[in-house]
Amino acid sequence: MILSMTGFASTSREFPGGLMSIELRAVNHRYLDVQMRLPEELRIIEPQLRELIAGRVTRGKVECRIGLNQTTDDTPQLELNRDTVTRLLAVCEEVRTLSPGIRDLGMGEVLRWPGVLKSNSLPPEALQQLCIDGLGAVLEDFRATRGREGHKLSNILLDRIAAMETIVGAVKPKLPQILEAYRNKLAARLQEALGNVDDDRLKQEFALFAQKIDVDEELERLTTHLTEVRRILKTGGQVGKRLDFLMQELNREANTLGSKSVSTDTTQASVELKVLIEQMREQIQNVE
Repeated sequence: MILSMTGFASTSREFPGGLMSIELRAVNHRYLDVQMRLPEELRIIEPQLRELIAGRVTRGKVECRIGLNQTTDDTPQLELNRDTVTRLLAVCEEVRTLSPGIRDLGMGEVLRWPGVLKSNSLPPEALQQLCIDGLGAVLEDFRATRGREGHKLSNILLDRIAAMETIVGAVKPKLPQILEAYRNKLAARLQEALGNVDDDRLKQEFALFAQKIDVDEELERLTTHLTEVRRILKTGGQVGKRLDFLMQELNREANTLGSKSVSTDTTQASVELKVLIEQMREQIQNVE
């Protein structure tokens, strides 16, 4: 299966007092470019989130948006831990007896003391793990979306390959006829320009030009490249760069076919092949 670089997936996770939203979207890009949009509470795990994405995506411009929204119906509640406050004040009183000049704790310091205030909100570590687990689930959906898009791209490419193979298959049987027609045309032109032309001279001239206009090798290479594209699509994986290289090779052979053309058949075949190759190249730009 080949994967498209274009994809989208999202999810949301509830937690006490809030809602976490995770969204992934991607477009084609030459390399992997990950852009993160995170709330401050989750900045500490950004490297871990990037590593998680890079483990599942190899190419594409990926935007990851993670948001935290407070829910009005489940506002975090704060409760004073009286036992902790009592023990803290007792310790402060004991310290004061040892050092009478020491400053008392202020209310703000007491309230910030670990364990003094109890809350039903999610601890930071649990919130971070919720984010990691949520991103993992989104990546699974994201990969499935890109796989479905890749399947469509594969079918489009296979249709173009079949059309190109039909063109090549139609031109090949005509090559002897094309060469014979060109030989007759060359003989007529030489006869007109030089009068009587020696048969050996005609053979030499034709042999020279036949090498220049012979496109059998180009048609064979076109067939070979198309077979390789089929094989790569069947194998799947990260094949975008390899397919892009093969498009360059196909285009080179189609151009050579056109430059060597001495008949409308091969000229038209060259034009049609280049149109199909360009259509394939546009689609391949989205293949991972």
